[in-house]
Amino acid sequence: MIWTILIQLVFSYIATVTFAVITNVPKRALNACGLTGTFGWMFFWILKELGSGTAMATIAGAFVVAVASHFFAKFKRMPITIFNVPGIVPLVPGGLAYQAVRNFVLGEYTEAIGFSVQVTIVAGAIAAGLMLSEIFNHSIRRFREHKAKF
Repeated sequence: MIWTILIQLVFSYIATVTFAVITNVPKRALNACGLTGTFGWMFFWILKELGSGTAMATIAGAFVVAVASHFFAKFKRMPITIFNVPGIVPLVPGGLAYQAVRNFVLGEYTEAIGFSVQVTIVAGAIAAGLMLSEIFNHSIRRFREHKAKF
């Protein structure tokens, strides 16, 4: 079990940092990008291991990525997208998308549609998680501003 956790940690970090390098993220932000992706993936993976559905785990993972991105953006004084985009990569359903296209090409349309629906659900869950985090962060900001007035 400990090896599985370690493998999940290491490979989610490597995947995130690799994508960050490919997208020309500044060197001083690479470690923070890796941690952002790792936090999101581990939250997703733990929820899946505990029996949560893929959509709920993806929403939670995307939410964690967005919150961590917000934190690192403030800490590093850099735009939030520098951390958001690479951080979300481990959650992207690339394998499902591949299976959908593969089944379309092979003429297995029923299976292809099933995979396509799963891809759409996961992509929507990623968007929902990012949106919920933005609402959360905006609410906190408004609360602080309102509190500062009094």
